Amino acid sequence: MKITHIIGIIVIVVAIAVIVSTTKDVSTYVTFKEAADMAASGKSTKVHVVGSLKKDATGNILEMSYQPEIDPNHFTFKLIDRDNKETIVVYDNPKPQDFERSEQVVVIGHMQNSEFIAEKILMKCPSKYQETEIKGTEKAGSQASL
Repeated sequence: MKITHIIGIIVIVVAIAVIVSTTKDVSTYVTFKEAADMAASGKSTKVHVVGSLKKDATGNILEMSYQPEIDPNHFTFKLIDRDNKETIVVYDNPKPQDFERSEQVVVIGHMQNSEFIAEKILMKCPSKYQETEIKGTEKAGSQASL
């Protein structure tokens, strides 16, 4: 065999190994009930749960606990999934910046007892620009060019 054939085979084997190793860490979007069922059956795979924060009428987050002076790496909050099930989420890292402004939250982790242990938190924050601000800017820009 030529050296180019051997190099080609090695490249193909490495590519297949990379693809197989990345598919092992693929997790799915589930509800808290499905995550609890998976944990009860002994599956320890990571899952994604999408939800919204429990807030009062004025927009303040309810049942959130973060005391950085006592433990800066312990943050808990209550999340409501798409089935309206409320569950306490435990995140053993500092509270993410602008957490209070988020509209939706995706937590990645697993259920343990009745709590969800999050390894990562992804947040969807509100749009930086509102439609009225954009229209106001367009009017101001067109008047400035006159």
